[in-house]
Amino acid sequence: MHAGPQDLSVDELTHLWRTADESGFHWVSVWDHFYANPLVDRRNPCFEGVAAMSALATLTRNVQVGCLVFCALFRTPGLLAKAAVTIDHLSGGRAQIGIGAGWLEEEFREFGYGFPPLGRRLDQLEEALAVTRSLLRDDETTFHGKYYQLDGAVCAPKPVNTELPIWVGGRGKERTPVLAARYADGFNMPYLPPDSVRDRLLRVAAECEALGRDPAEIESSVNVGFYLGDRTPDVNPQGSLVGSAGQAVDRIGDYVDTGVQGLNIALRPPVDWEALQRFIEEVMPHFD
Repeated sequence: MHAGPQDLSVDELTHLWRTADESGFHWVSVWDHFYANPLVDRRNPCFEGVAAMSALATLTRNVQVGCLVFCALFRTPGLLAKAAVTIDHLSGGRAQIGIGAGWLEEEFREFGYGFPPLGRRLDQLEEALAVTRSLLRDDETTFHGKYYQLDGAVCAPKPVNTELPIWVGGRGKERTPVLAARYADGFNMPYLPPDSVRDRLLRVAAECEALGRDPAEIESSVNVGFYLGDRTPDVNPQGSLVGSAGQAVDRIGDYVDTGVQGLNIALRPPVDWEALQRFIEEVMPHFD
């Protein structure tokens, strides 16, 4: 389940997370935005990502807890690494983090981050991935790049299970698979149809082989819009579950055939609780 902390009260979020935790879900993630999106009204409630993931960690007992994805430009990699380790210990070793380049221009500009061109954001993301990975795994980190300078930084304690997984998330065809192959333990693709998912997985595998890395070292997942019933998708309908439970089973089967390992239903408020229960009872039992 991928459930952004937006357009819901804390009580509703708590109920949603606990429902997932008690119903056989493997993973629950939040997202990292200052505005609810799609951006309709800046006054719509949207909770901050690190704090939301911390709450998720303490309110659940079974699921892996993550964020898809933290924006690399909103925090220094040192701050994000320290937050991730803290959340990991709060969860008993269930934390995983995704890191991306960000995309919602209004939140960048209006919260004082500017809005660098995509190429520069990806350059900064690459440095952030290298630094974060080192902080989480190495005894100390020295890094001299264009955007970040660290001299003997020590991140203590380390994660509970030594290697806290780092995910790269995005839909890009070119650079995103390269970054995943170089730095990631997981690769997440948001709202892509099965044929595009297959293409991205092949690209990651090719990059891994060029680097001499086993592609099997990188887990994979796809986010899909969740619109069982009569609700109209507000994200790519080709990258969504729509219609009946039976149609959802068939569509997930299409994703399974691509080789992707995980599927996250992305819930956008208002939550259709009846549809979610139908998914739990009639769709999930068909899959491991």
